[in-house]
Order: sequence, then C-alpha cells, then structure tokens
Amino acid sequence: MIYPILTTQDLPDSGMFQVQVVSQATRLPISGAQVEILPDGEETEPPVMESLSTDTSGQTEPLSLPAPPLELSLSPGEVTPYAQYRVMVRAEGYQPLTITGAEVFSGQLSLQPAALQPLGQETDSRVSVPPNTLLGDFPPKIAEAEVKPLEETGEIVLSRVVVPETIVVHDGAPTNGSAVNYFVPYKDYIKNVACSEIYSTWPKATITANVLAILSFTLNRVYTEWYRNKGYDFTITSSTAYDQKWSYGRTTFASIDQVVDEIFTAYLSRPNVKQPLFTQYCDGRNVTCPGWLSQWGSQEMGEQGRSAIEILRAYYGSTVYINTAEEIAGIPYSWPGYNLDIGSSGQKVYQLQEQLNTIGTAYPAIPAIAVDGIYGEATKNAVRVFQSVFGLPATGVTDYPTWFRISEIFVAVSKIAEQV
Repeated sequence: MIYPILTTQDLPDSGMFQVQVVSQATRLPISGAQVEILPDGEETEPPVMESLSTDTSGQTEPLSLPAPPLELSLSPGEVTPYAQYRVMVRAEGYQPLTITGAEVFSGQLSLQPAALQPLGQETDSRVSVPPNTLLGDFPPKIAEAEVKPLEETGEIVLSRVVVPETIVVHDGAPTNGSAVNYFVPYKDYIKNVACSEIYSTWPKATITANVLAILSFTLNRVYTEWYRNKGYDFTITSSTAYDQKWSYGRTTFASIDQVVDEIFTAYLSRPNVKQPLFTQYCDGRNVTCPGWLSQWGSQEMGEQGRSAIEILRAYYGSTVYINTAEEIAGIPYSWPGYNLDIGSSGQKVYQLQEQLNTIGTAYPAIPAIAVDGIYGEATKNAVRVFQSVFGLPATGVTDYPTWFRISEIFVAVSKIAEQV
C-alpha cells in the first residue's frame, strides 16, 4: 500500500535536520562538504531549499525543516507522518552523493549520515531511505521459538552473552547469494533498526521497550550463532520475514539514539535461561501476533504512562526481566561505575584524557588537554565538545553513555591511524 505524502506547502509543523559527512574509505569526517536540501517526491527538479557546508567534524548546522502534524505519528493512519527530503552532497576528491527519502518528524532532530566514496571507485552514488516498516509493504516475521534448544552438537558456541563490536548484516533474505554483507558497529545497527521499525515521536517508555526487544532479538542471533551454524557468513539479515529491518544510509533520530546509548548492554531474559530471549514482534495493525510485542499497542501503553518493563511483560509475560551482557567487545577500558566530573581523579580520568586527545586528531573541534588524571575545567570542556559533536547531552559530565561513546570513537580513530 502507498501512503499519501504531504507536500511542503501542507506541512504546518517543523523538525530539525542535520547531516554528518564522512569518507567511506576511512570513516573520518569531511569538512567543507557542500550539502543541498530539496523537497523529495514533488517535482523532477524541485528548488533547493537550503545550502550548507560541513564543519571540521563533518557536520552541518542543524536546520529547521517543515514536517507534518505531530498527531499523524501517534496513531495508525493513512498519511505518511514524516516529511521526506532529498540531500545532495559534494566534496573535493569524492564522488557526489544523492540521498532520497530522508525523514523529518515534527519536533524531532533527524540525523542523516552521508558516506562519500573517493573519486576513482566505481560505486552507486545514490542512497534511498526506504519507508518505515509501519508504513511500507514488508513481509511479516516467520515465527521461531523464543528460546533456541541447547543441543549437544555445539550449536551454541558462546559461553556467555557478549555485546559484539560489529554486526555483519546480510542485506536480503538468507538464501539471496547476491545480497551485500555490511559490517556495522553494534550500536549503529540497533539505532538503524529502531528508526526503521518505530517512530521517534513515541513516549520514551515505548521507545525503550521496543529497543529492548530489538537488543534481545539481536543478541539471541549473536549468542546462538544462528546463521553461522547454518553455514552462512553473517550475523543477521535485513529481511523482516527472518529478522529485523536494517537499511544502509537511513535517517536516525536523536530521541531513539539516546535511548540506545543508555541501555545498549541490556537484553531480556527468562529465569534459568541463559540465552537472550528471542523477542519477536509485529506492528499490531497490518499484522497481529499474539504473544509478541505489538508496536502500536506499545505506543498506546506508553501514552497511558506504563513503564518499559510493564509494556514488555504485557506481551512476553510476567517472568521476563531485563538482564545485562557480561562483556562488551572492543572496549579498551571498563566503565568506572560512576560519573566523572570536576573533582574526579585517578586512572580512569587519565584514560579518558588520553582517549579524548586521540579523538581530537580526527575531530579538531575537540581541544587538546593535559593528561594528568585530574578532571578539571579543561577536561570538562573537552567532554562537553565531544558530547555536542556526537549527539549526547552536552553536560561535560562523563556518564555511562558518554564513556562508551568515547571508547568507541577512540577505537575507530586508533584503527584508522594504524592503517595510515
């Protein structure tokens, strides 16, 4: 079914939109890239609405764009609840890129990635963001057991639940041999799926419940080595018939990204069952799924003030509880267990300062600081700038989401430095 899309003349609300431009080859930010924003789907050659350039962090300034009324995204309907835009990106030494279908919701901050290929590499120069699964025509999930049998054949190869550094996503059905495999950082994968499956305007409790279901589903695939034990070379697929919807280059949203940053090590369990619960779900409108989470039903419960765990237990039963992974792969230093702020000192502050200085070599907006193990004003300011660049609340306090985001970017920048 095709849902009507409102034209820019009929968009009474607004949302914020920001583009992040990086090199596909190095993942480093591209400064000075030229970005044009146009309406999408109205005309063959619509007029340019906004022209911007990226800063030293590869980001444009957030700008306000027209969006449909908020209420369209709060209940099932027959009109697309987000505006769609075309993004055209150019930078010296890189192939131009056109992104269609970039999404803007009322009152939300949309974050659009744009990865440019260096000149001389033959690649597709267009990215099309598909519709959200609540609107698009996607096949329903083929039912599976929520707990995989523990066989003596060695099907379960992991001894404990580990958050992986990377998810290998097969962009198609498992048997589609021509589909591309993408290597995606774990949190980026979760954010992409959540932004493909639900709306960013929903209550935080609803977003949290759905993210927990996505996390648990994903970690079950990781823990059981589900596809690798069938002879495949990937972790999960992008097919909604088998797994969860993931789309290369799709728009994500700050409200969903922040929830993922807060709870990315969590998953759902049942008593005396070691593996993460295989939390299947459906939209609850076009497809019904008794015993599974209903996305629209979870939205209604969130509006009623029910908590994330109350929403989840309404669908998966009263025995389900939130668990935490025993290990996070690829993280060089463990979380200290408390926030770091003015007055903090010691080894964890020293590690933090070292990492921030390394990150600053790729993101020069982050100022260099003394590595002295003392959390002073300079360190707090560097953390605040980091948070601003990477979409975290700019408090200057190194909390749980900030610590792990710093660790992730530090690892990525260090690996790039080793390859140069």
